[in-house]
Amino acid sequence: MKKIQIAVDGPASSGKSTVAKIVARNLDLIYLDTGAMYRAATFVALQKETEDATKIIEYIKNHPLSFANRENGQEVFLGSDNVTEVIRTNEVTNAVSKISAISEIREFMVAEQQRIANQGGIIMDGRDIGTVVLPRADLKIFLIASVDERAERRYKENLSKGIPTDLERLKIEIAERDHKDSTREVSPLKQADDAVLLDSTGKTINDVVNFIEVKARELM
Repeated sequence: MKKIQIAVDGPASSGKSTVAKIVARNLDLIYLDTGAMYRAATFVALQKETEDATKIIEYIKNHPLSFANRENGQEVFLGSDNVTEVIRTNEVTNAVSKISAISEIREFMVAEQQRIANQGGIIMDGRDIGTVVLPRADLKIFLIASVDERAERRYKENLSKGIPTDLERLKIEIAERDHKDSTREVSPLKQADDAVLLDSTGKTINDVVNFIEVKARELM
């Protein structure tokens, strides 16, 4: 069976990570959560109270990012510190667009992502996977959904984790993040010319997973 590369891009809370994890498990692919990598960098920036890319990168080099698959999902580590939950807080969420737009940060992360991708069959989700990180990916999906639906998803996710959240405020934050991600100078969020557009509004996770898996199996 051919080992393929799948790129899943799209705006915040469009379901990229959830879907990519399931597809990875079903098709025996490596899953790389690029969003978690940028969130970890943002967490470092907030903890160190700096936007100096050199300092952020140096910290990550000394405390390498790693992932571990558990029965209840994937855990993220900075060195030996488990940062799985803390990188999903509202504070990190609201700052991640700014930190991830720093060119030096993106260059460092892209190199890391490409290094991992070269190891074999992989599915990766983010904002610029199909356009920058894996421009030659075998399958590219651009996953979207309405702001209202994405806000509702993130609202329920936060409440399940005990994170206090205001739904209306969340809608505003998601719309603002869409604007920041799509208008930044470095690697903006946009659909690759050869990507398949998939609107998940009103669709179940299984609907989206099945769609991607059918496309992937045709290539495998």
